[in-house]
Amino acid sequence: MKDIIFLEPVFKSAIWGGTKLKSVYGYDIPTDHTGECWAISAHKNGDCTIANGAYAGKTLSWLWDNHRELFGNVKGEVFPLLIKIIDAKADLSIQVHPDDAYARVNENGALGKTECWYILDCDEDGKIVVGHNAKDKEELKQMIAEKRWKDLINVRSIKKGDFFQINPGTVHAIKAGTLILETQQSSDVTYRLYDYDRLDHGKLRELHIDKSIDVIQCPH
Repeated sequence: MKDIIFLEPVFKSAIWGGTKLKSVYGYDIPTDHTGECWAISAHKNGDCTIANGAYAGKTLSWLWDNHRELFGNVKGEVFPLLIKIIDAKADLSIQVHPDDAYARVNENGALGKTECWYILDCDEDGKIVVGHNAKDKEELKQMIAEKRWKDLINVRSIKKGDFFQINPGTVHAIKAGTLILETQQSSDVTYRLYDYDRLDHGKLRELHIDKSIDVIQCPH
């Protein structure tokens, strides 16, 4: 097969999302709070549809399962990558992802999540959260219990063109005014550590404190 295969993206609305996926890239987004474009995904929570050619209308997961020769006959049960464009109009939650071993046991056999970020654009004073300042698990638990978030998290300045590797166990957050290309494992497992006590449809969003403490690397 010589033709390039194009995919229909899957969009995800979020409390922190905006409209840059439309204004910058011309996507027909579903809401004015669209946070993510899953541009290349075979994940069950957002399986891209093939837009052209002989396989038009089929999903990327179907293509992976039925025509592995198009992927170089690589091994693996699932298509390994999920590539997103993320528009953070507001701060994302302070969060962490598990590794494969933890996710396999605690998330029904799911993959963990290693990811990386390329900063497509950001505000002039743009920042992200990467890492934390607790010296060990006991101090981590204490700082979380006391809600000493400013002391705990490591805030870094960013600029357009920066690149960051976010390994499992790394406390992290994309902050407001940032547009990011994220390449990650095909996983939708995220543990929220802190979400600024904000409401979504009148309710606090779920946190995952115990699992976060389990997987956060200390020191980091």
